[in-house]
Amino acid sequence: MKIIAVIVTYQPDIQKLAELLDSLLPQVSICVLVDNGSSAATRDHLQRTCSGQIEFIFLASNTGIAAAQNIGIARAREMAGDYVLLSDQDSVPGRSMVATLAAAIENQQNEGIKVACAGPRYIDMRQENPPPFIRVRGLRLERCSCQTEETVVPVDYLIASGCLIPMPVLDRIGGMREDLFIDYVDIEWGLRARKSGYQSIGVCAAGMAHSLGDSPIALFGRKFPMHSPLRHYYHFRNAILLYKESWVPLNWKCVDGWRLCLKYVFYSLFAQPRPAHWKMMTLGIWHGLGGKAGKYDKE
Repeated sequence: MKIIAVIVTYQPDIQKLAELLDSLLPQVSICVLVDNGSSAATRDHLQRTCSGQIEFIFLASNTGIAAAQNIGIARAREMAGDYVLLSDQDSVPGRSMVATLAAAIENQQNEGIKVACAGPRYIDMRQENPPPFIRVRGLRLERCSCQTEETVVPVDYLIASGCLIPMPVLDRIGGMREDLFIDYVDIEWGLRARKSGYQSIGVCAAGMAHSLGDSPIALFGRKFPMHSPLRHYYHFRNAILLYKESWVPLNWKCVDGWRLCLKYVFYSLFAQPRPAHWKMMTLGIWHGLGGKAGKYDKE
């Protein structure tokens, strides 16, 4: 079984990336590191400090997470990989994460389930609690916590980082939607796979440390994920673009749309600087309604 990791980087923290590689390299056949337009100094530093079974692909500019993932997936296909393991630069997999995910996929397939992908339970130390796996049932969002390590949770989609995908599934479903650039890329792919009869699974026995966004907002005794105004632009624009797709289930649009409204109010009130977040979220909604996609371009 040949498992090829595809890591996408952009101006990475070299120390954190070294932690990722230290944990991941022993678990896979080879890593394809796709650098998404980092500075020349960063690229030189990557080649000097990152060793082992790594193949570098340096892109001339930032093409977005989806395009970079597709380039890495295409290279993994050329290498005759059986599985692709996607990873962000700010994740650190548990020592047995990949083998645990692969075993879960095999077990589910033996039970006759068409598995789209398998992902770990991740912990963001800044959040102080592992986020649950989520799925939509009817008009309700279900938050599925891990009751035991043996629990396998069927979900609508998984975050891309730490996601193990069989190559035949990528051949069947296709790659990531590049015009989304970043945000909702993993959601769109998961929903597309589900439409074709494939099931994504969350594997409680597989663990990963992952930093979601910027430093969270502490409010009302809780911590809420935080992103930059630009990331909020992509988040809201791409959500609207996805809602406009006729093949996306209506109940999923309703549930996610309600959550989007709550986020719009919350971040307009509490994210700093408030005017910048409000402006970019509103612009994202406007561009989404107008069908504008691709990389954000200042007008």
